[in-house]
Amino acid sequence: MTTQVRAVGAPAEKAPLETMEITRRDVLPEDVRIAVEFCGICHSDIHTVRGDWGDMTYPVVPGHEILGTVTEVGANVTKVKVGDTVGVGCLVKSCGECDYCISGEDHMCSAPGGPLLTYAEPDPYMPGHTTQGGYSQEIVVTERFVFSVPTNLDKAAAAPLMCAGITLYSPLKFWEAGPGKTVGIAGIGGLGHMGIKLAHALGAHTVALTTSPEKGELAKKLGADEVILTTDLDAMKAAAERFDLIISTLPSDHDMDPFLKLLNRGGTYCVVGAVGNATHPFSLVNLMKRKRSISGSMIGSTRETQEMLDFCGKHNITADVELISADQVNEAYERVIAGDVQFRFVIDTATI
Repeated sequence: MTTQVRAVGAPAEKAPLETMEITRRDVLPEDVRIAVEFCGICHSDIHTVRGDWGDMTYPVVPGHEILGTVTEVGANVTKVKVGDTVGVGCLVKSCGECDYCISGEDHMCSAPGGPLLTYAEPDPYMPGHTTQGGYSQEIVVTERFVFSVPTNLDKAAAAPLMCAGITLYSPLKFWEAGPGKTVGIAGIGGLGHMGIKLAHALGAHTVALTTSPEKGELAKKLGADEVILTTDLDAMKAAAERFDLIISTLPSDHDMDPFLKLLNRGGTYCVVGAVGNATHPFSLVNLMKRKRSISGSMIGSTRETQEMLDFCGKHNITADVELISADQVNEAYERVIAGDVQFRFVIDTATI
């Protein structure tokens, strides 16, 4: 048996989102049914709806910043119970058997096709269907990919932690951001504003790198110890070789060379925002002469995600959000593209 629920999705590539019905599976022994209350809008949702990732099956219901309440659990579920506040992020399954999964890096699962995305992929639990995301009334997910959300956090503002939060927390922890380290966050948007909050809470000297004086002032309110305008050539020159880590949340291909010059010996420039191919040349000498590195990071493991949520609960960290109703989603997409949001839209799914 299955359940029909209301959702908001795209009926075809580049089509406006609209209300529709989708199918959710019955709860299996390891499953959790969640009444979705809030779901953040990630730029990846927009890329998916507009066909930027290539061919895919429509209709598609986006949403992988999901927060809600457990309404049913399978017979073998032990981690959560009915009534718990929980979250679901970008993934809903991995093989559990490859070297990455066994070592705790299940988001890097090396099984054919990799880990299963929350939406827009063939659904192994319901042949003939594709996975559908959190712009919906409810979702059914395997317990391993359901996370306990600290109850002191505002629910709507905590939803973006499931993607924006973990996307910044994972590289900050991997490169050991903390006391004695200088960390730059390039780009102050949905990802970047979380990077500032998290890096500051971890104890790093946190510097916002932005082209916008207005965003710079906001960054200080978010916890940035310092702001450098990347358009100020004198300021950029003065900041040479200061940074242990710079995390780039810039959403598109860009010139990395000015940022490489800011890294100290052994410093890392980590890309988390841009997708596609790098087309801007950079100086190999700038890279080599100080043992600098260019790296990348994408979301985080299930272990890291729960760790991040617990950390955010301890430090009362959430996203800065604008709560919208379901009928405002198309307008919100246009505003995200225009950069007109501080800093994350979140859908009140009760309005679907």
